[in-house]
Amino acid sequence: MAQARISAKASEGAQQPQPQQQQQQSGGQLRGRFYRSTSMADRSSRLLENLDQLELRVEAFRDAASAMEQEKEILLEMIHNIQNSQDMRHISEGEREELNLTANRLMGRTLTVEVSVETIRNAQQQESLLHATKMIDEIVNKLLDDLEDAKMRLMSLYGACTSDVPAGPIDQKFQSVVIGCAIEDQKKIKRRLETLLRNLENSEKSITLLEHQKASVRQSCNSKQD
Repeated sequence: MAQARISAKASEGAQQPQPQQQQQQSGGQLRGRFYRSTSMADRSSRLLENLDQLELRVEAFRDAASAMEQEKEILLEMIHNIQNSQDMRHISEGEREELNLTANRLMGRTLTVEVSVETIRNAQQQESLLHATKMIDEIVNKLLDDLEDAKMRLMSLYGACTSDVPAGPIDQKFQSVVIGCAIEDQKKIKRRLETLLRNLENSEKSITLLEHQKASVRQSCNSKQD
């Protein structure tokens, strides 16, 4: 009987973990949790780094698309200027027709390329863009009425969009409107004004050349009459 009691106590002692063993097991669990936390932090850091790199690529992608938009506008403007140049008026009809066919073909191929970069705007920026566009359109619609006045007004609008020292007065109202636009819209507004002013300058040169030619013809006719 006594031997049986001793064996039972020995068995109970073997089943109960010692304090040192309990501490080792607890330390192992802590170390396991610590390692898991470190691993999660590493993963989060790697993911954040990947997103930072992707953000740079997204911005580069948008910049490239914007550059393509500008290139399309430039190509269309150049083709249009060639079709309406003075040189086209001083060649034979057959040559002019052939060159116009080529120009129309190039313009058609250019128009098949669709590039659009949407600008994210809040309500205030959207309203400012509409207001600025309306102010420009009002001047454009009156170009034929007074070319010189329209040019001066467009120059005052352009002066409000550039950081350079303007050559003339600045439209303060237009400047306050443009400041309320998104950055990308500000750049597009400036490009539009530059294009309009270039076209006006080319038109003035064409008109001046035409007037000079008419004066030469009148002078030649007067000389023959004399």
